[in-house]
Amino acid sequence: MKTYITALFIAAAIAVTGCGSGQNGSRHPEDTHNHTEGHNHEEESEHADEIAFSREQAELVGLTTETVSAATFRQVIKTSGQIQAPQGGEAVVVATSAGIVSFANPSVAEGAAVNAGQPVAVISAKKLPEGDPWAKAKIACETALKEYRRAESLAKDRIIPAKDFEQARLRYETAKTAYEAQASYVTGAGISVASPIGGYIKSRWVAQGEYVSVGQPVVTVSQNRRLQLRAEVPEAHFKALKHISSAHFRPAYDDAVYKLSDLNGRLLSYGKSPGNQDFYIPVTFEFDNTGDIIPGAFTEVYLLSSPREDVISIPVASVTEEQGLHFVYLQLDEEGYKKQEVTLGQDNGERVQVLSGLKEGDEVVVKGVYQVKLAATSSIMPEGHTH
Repeated sequence: MKTYITALFIAAAIAVTGCGSGQNGSRHPEDTHNHTEGHNHEEESEHADEIAFSREQAELVGLTTETVSAATFRQVIKTSGQIQAPQGGEAVVVATSAGIVSFANPSVAEGAAVNAGQPVAVISAKKLPEGDPWAKAKIACETALKEYRRAESLAKDRIIPAKDFEQARLRYETAKTAYEAQASYVTGAGISVASPIGGYIKSRWVAQGEYVSVGQPVVTVSQNRRLQLRAEVPEAHFKALKHISSAHFRPAYDDAVYKLSDLNGRLLSYGKSPGNQDFYIPVTFEFDNTGDIIPGAFTEVYLLSSPREDVISIPVASVTEEQGLHFVYLQLDEEGYKKQEVTLGQDNGERVQVLSGLKEGDEVVVKGVYQVKLAATSSIMPEGHTH
């Protein structure tokens, strides 16, 4: 009897356990529905930070991307410098006579083009109390010529000694030289002052109507064909100077970055010690001017040193900054983009090294970055946009 009761108890326990297991393992329709909703929510959260930017919008703004890949990137020393005209590339036009300056073009200013031999100003002393120097030189030359011819005839007859004849001849030669030095530049308005070289006016030293004396600078003309880039490098980088062979630079008046490799540039020299008054070492390059570069302008300089392999870099234009952090925009598919934070390293003015945040194969927006950034303010996905 005891055994029978025990068997019944065990059978009842198994039955209860089986019912409980069936209840816990069963999935009701509403449970399945809830699970599906949770799955969809997870999918949406994966693309919650995606930026919608249609193909039509991309074509309208000319959006372009670049595929990230590791390549050679040269170490950069970023510093400042100045554009200079090389020796012999400039000429100072001086006054050859005393008088009042009248420029050939009264509105002439820095930057005006001139040709070799082209008059830039006229100097006149006709209305001055001391008189016209050229008129005086002409009279002196004619007088000296008459005296010379008279002395010459008298010397033939041995009426005057040879010493007096030589003095008369010397006075004539001197007066003739002074006269002929200005005769070829004399115009109806005065004595013309011409540029000895072709180029452009770098500096104008006198104003219209100003009085000048002989030898006073009037204008400085620069050939503007070969220029020099002089960079000032902190002495802490002295050991790296021997590895520098080229540079990029951005003038203060321009947003464009110029590459010496595109301007037939070459390294001329670098200093072996800092100057007496500072702690900077000069590094000098020479390059062709394309006509857009102004001598005397200050510039940012990116000195290119030893190359490094397998470095990820992207165009500087693809990077945006927000509150001290840097971001780029990645293209996920034809109409989907993503904002990506990156950590930057050195930049050469054109490209910047990426230390973290990108991997090879990523598609980075290079042109149209600003428009994608504006689109990021909207979190609404376009209808029918799926993955």
